[in-house]
Amino acid sequence: RRAVMAGCRSPLLVVPFGYPFAQAFVVSALGALHSLYTPLEVCEAAPQKLGKVDRIGIYSPVSEAGQKVVNLLSGLESGRVIARDIGGSDPERMAAPLVAEYVQKNFSGTPVHVNVISDLEAIQKDYPLLAAVNRCSSCIPRHQARVIELEYIGEGPTDLTLCLVGKGVTYDTGGTDIKAGGVMAGMHRDKCGAAAVAGFFQILAALRPRRVKVIGAMAMVRNSIGADSYVADEVITSRAGVRVRVGNTDAEGRMAMADILCQMKERALKEVNPHLLTIATLTGHAVRAVGPNYSIILDNGPAAAKQHAQSMQLSGALMGDPFEISTLRREDYDFVKGPSEYEDVLQCNNKPSSLTERGHQSPAAFMILTAGLDKHGSDSSQPLPYSHIDIAGSSGPFPGIPTGSPIVAMVAKYLLGRF
Repeated sequence: RRAVMAGCRSPLLVVPFGYPFAQAFVVSALGALHSLYTPLEVCEAAPQKLGKVDRIGIYSPVSEAGQKVVNLLSGLESGRVIARDIGGSDPERMAAPLVAEYVQKNFSGTPVHVNVISDLEAIQKDYPLLAAVNRCSSCIPRHQARVIELEYIGEGPTDLTLCLVGKGVTYDTGGTDIKAGGVMAGMHRDKCGAAAVAGFFQILAALRPRRVKVIGAMAMVRNSIGADSYVADEVITSRAGVRVRVGNTDAEGRMAMADILCQMKERALKEVNPHLLTIATLTGHAVRAVGPNYSIILDNGPAAAKQHAQSMQLSGALMGDPFEISTLRREDYDFVKGPSEYEDVLQCNNKPSSLTERGHQSPAAFMILTAGLDKHGSDSSQPLPYSHIDIAGSSGPFPGIPTGSPIVAMVAKYLLGRF
């Protein structure tokens, strides 16, 4: 950033060798590349501003090793650019239909297959909780929901299948539980989870890792307010047949993802070595609990048995994409258990997550129960590992540039050694 401010057009990045951090060179270069990003809307409105430098040099005493690092950096940064473009652009430029167009255009001619679900009847049938959030926006074509499905299959026999679901709330008014007191500004960033899913697939397209299959879904929806908004007290039956009582319309993210997570569960049962993940800017409580700049990861029983969260934390620490670990407890399931015979599950209480005890853990319990993943715990004949990643703190500042977290950590965890 200082070099750009000084007018340098061809800076050279030199990282002294000998640091105890194995990926210090890569992390330093990623920091430099982050400062060179130009927002998509700026590029489109003023193309002359694209490119803050003509080129950036990276010093390496060994040319072969240096070229491998450049290839890795190019792949990682291409994914972070996609995540920033989608996550950081305003709620009209990246309304759900335009996100779908952007994704389709970006992955045309790549190994990533894209399928967009836009039919409102199909969304109502297959994703009734997402459809409830979409109800108010459904009468405005440019704001209508989209479910964007992505798939990548690497060369060679598959030994790992990742099933990713990203929260893509293009704008969150809070719905009828409206965000009051000036806290609505910045809510176009509520799509950074879905943006991370798209960014991860861009890295797959660029690096083409072997022996891995990745299935992704971006839950793109706008939580608007109006005469046809969904409201607290409604009881909606999920895809898994679970009766959900709405407690707070500002808890729309878990609603948007739960039915898609159920669909992923159905697919995962037929896949090789599956692991399901939800990625979302889900709760203010996550920021209150661990502060900004950190992702939080929670494992279900089968994932915890593999020490998955600990492994992700180590991978993130290696690449400068840090995680804190939280634990699902019985109290989290008790919290969302339906309080009456009318409903099976309570979506949320009527307080902000930041004022709720265990406010970032209980949403994961809600999604597990609502998607029927509780039937696939450690005591099941078909256990399914599942992890929830809350990136409310790590997704980046507003105002400011989104970080693209947690995709760099995910590459370190799942893909290094495969390309």
